[in-house]
Amino acid sequence: MTDGRDKFEDDDFDDKDEGVSESVDEGADTGAEEGAEEAAYVPENPRCGFVALVGAPNAGKSTLLNAMVGSKVSIVSSKVQTTRTRVLGITIAGDSQIIFVDTPGIFKPKRRLDRAMVAAAWQGAEDADLVGLLFDVSRRSIDQDTQGIIARLKEQGRKAILILNKIDLVPREKLLGLADSFNQEGIFTDIFMLSASTGDGVEHLRGFLAARMPEGPWHYPEDQISDMPMRLLAAEITREKLFQQLHQELPYAATVETEQWEEFENGSVKISQVVYVQRDSQKAIVLGKQGSRIKALGQAARTELEEMLEQRVHLMLFVKVREDWENDPERYEAWNLDFGAS
Repeated sequence: MTDGRDKFEDDDFDDKDEGVSESVDEGADTGAEEGAEEAAYVPENPRCGFVALVGAPNAGKSTLLNAMVGSKVSIVSSKVQTTRTRVLGITIAGDSQIIFVDTPGIFKPKRRLDRAMVAAAWQGAEDADLVGLLFDVSRRSIDQDTQGIIARLKEQGRKAILILNKIDLVPREKLLGLADSFNQEGIFTDIFMLSASTGDGVEHLRGFLAARMPEGPWHYPEDQISDMPMRLLAAEITREKLFQQLHQELPYAATVETEQWEEFENGSVKISQVVYVQRDSQKAIVLGKQGSRIKALGQAARTELEEMLEQRVHLMLFVKVREDWENDPERYEAWNLDFGAS
């Protein structure tokens, strides 16, 4: 027990014998280091633009974003509404740099956090050069949330491309009927059918988007895949594992924050994170019997973090009760959400 928190160290680790370098800057980007001496690649006919991915919760936006980028930049879960903020994923296709905005699912908000998430989604759509509406074809018919998105796009006078996702789950005849229903709405310029999870149709969509990006210089270095700070991305990885392991036991009452990030001369990194829950009973759920669940969570998160960072990771997890974290303005600022969104 430390500072009222239950602590889990993913492996035996003592930093006393390590040469500690400066900790990673909280604003460090997931990409090229600032001040790199290598000359930046300059395409002959550069194009660059923003594509907002919108849709109802669990339509597959994060899965598609990761497939487009070729690396994880947004968490994926079978639970709805897991993306809480706008996530920029960056990919190159020929001379085009495509900047994807993976937005929270658009739904009818009830809580403060819901309202902030939906506001972020619409802001991402309004700022984009192109809007892609994702629809999960396994739903079989156009759901109320998707109908609401279409209505608002009509109000804004926005055109969009329709992306029918998860086509591997339904017969072709059903796809054609859905495509026709959407086409009658009059706002879709193009329709794509793909499976973000298998990759079927993803490259076709990437080529289409690349050709339609506005002419202009790239906004980011060639090897940068996201603008998300590493501290936030690491916390999102752990939050994803939390969702995957707890299923229905801890719906949306938990969040994860990276408190400390220490780089060492041997190339390893120590990451300390806090899992915030709202009640003591939820804390017990996260910890599990004799700490078994938090240990499994830490091992899963550490494995993925090591793959992502390509270095050894010493992950330390704490569990702390913060009853009203959903109404803490600082949490919203960290997620780039509007605390006062209505």
